[in-house]
Amino acid sequence: MGGTRCPLRFPGAASVGGDRREDPFMIAIIGAGKMGEALLAGMLAKGHAPEDVLVTEPRAEHAAELRERYGVEVVPAAEAAKRADTLLLALKPQDMVALLDEITPHLGHGRLVISVAAGLTTAVLESHLPPGTPVVRAMPNTPALMGQGMTAVAGGAHTGPAHLERAESLLGTVGEVIRVGEQHMDTVTAISGSGPAYFYFIAETMIEAGVAMGMPRATAQKLVGQTITGAAAMLNGSGEHPVVLREAVTSPGGTTAAALRELERHGVRAAFTDAIEAARDRSSALSGN
Repeated sequence: MGGTRCPLRFPGAASVGGDRREDPFMIAIIGAGKMGEALLAGMLAKGHAPEDVLVTEPRAEHAAELRERYGVEVVPAAEAAKRADTLLLALKPQDMVALLDEITPHLGHGRLVISVAAGLTTAVLESHLPPGTPVVRAMPNTPALMGQGMTAVAGGAHTGPAHLERAESLLGTVGEVIRVGEQHMDTVTAISGSGPAYFYFIAETMIEAGVAMGMPRATAQKLVGQTITGAAAMLNGSGEHPVVLREAVTSPGGTTAAALRELERHGVRAAFTDAIEAARDRSSALSGN
C-alpha cells in the first residue's frame, strides 16, 4: 500500500500519564482468535497504524505470527490495560470475568471497554471494572472474517455518544454496525449472531438436493452460493420488502409457487420463527436475563 497513511480518528481524547493524547487512540485487542484477528486486520486495512495497536495473545506461536503478519506489538493483558485508551475484549464468555479481574487494577480513568463476548451484559461487565468505566457490548457475526459482518452495539450505564461512535468506528472496519438498546441484544444474537448458520443450513439443503438430482456438487454449490449472494444484494439494495421480492419470482402456477407451497405445507415458516425464539431464549439464559 503506497501513499500517506490516514489513521482512523475517533471522537474525544484520553489522558495517558497526565498528558492529553492526540488521535489516533491506542487500542488493545485482548484475544486474537478468529474474531479478534478479523478486527485487527480490518482496522489496519482501513488505515490504522500498527504502532497504535496492542494485541494480547497467550499462544506464543500465534503471537509470533501476529507480529510478523501485522507488525503489531504483542503484550500481556495487564500491560495492554495500562497503555491502551480503548480495550476490545474478544474472549469467550467463560474467560471474561477472570480477564476483567486481572486487568481492572491496571485500568486508568475513562478507558473505553468494548466486549464482543456473547451473553455478557454491560451490567455484568461493569461490576468487574472500576466504577464509571464506559462499556460497549457488541454482537458481531462470522461474516466479519470476510469484511461483511453485521454488528450491533449497545452502551452501558456510563457510556456516552462519543464512546458509541468510537466503538462503531472500530467495529465498522469489518462490516456494518447498528446501534440498539441493550434489551434487544438477545434478539440480535438470535437473528444476526446465529443467523449465518441458518443460511448455511439452507445452502447445505439446496446443494444436497441438487446432488441427489444428479448435479455435480461443485456446480450445485456455485449455483446456490451466487443465488444467496444475489438475493442478499437485492434485499439490501432494492429497498423492497421481502414479500415484494418473493412475489416477483413467483409466477402463478409456476415452479417457485410449487416449491413455496411445499415449504408452507411442512411448516417451515413456523419452524424458523420457533428456532429464532429458541436462540433468543438461550442467549437470555446465558446472560442471566
